[in-house]
Amino acid sequence: MWYFLVKQNTLDRAQYQALQKRASLTEVELFNEPYENWYVFSVEKDAYTAFMDHLDRDGIGYDLATERPTRDEMLDRMR
Repeated sequence: MWYFLVKQNTLDRAQYQALQKRASLTEVELFNEPYENWYVFSVEKDAYTAFMDHLDRDGIGYDLATERPTRDEMLDRMR
C-alpha cells in the first residue's frame, strides 16, 4: 500500500472527487491553525503509477510514504 499526502487547500472539489475515486481509502487529518489539513489517499501497489501520474498531470503536490504516517509524524513535518 502507498500513501499519498496532499494538503487539503491545494485541491478543488472536482480534483478531490477524482482522486477519491482512484484511491482505496481517503482519510482527512484535521489540524488546528497554524497547521494545514491533509488528505491521506491510500492506494494499492498496482494502482500506484496511475495515481501518481494523475497527480503529476494535474500539477498537484504530494508527499509519498510506504507506511501511513501517524498524526504526530505529520505535525513534525509541518513544524
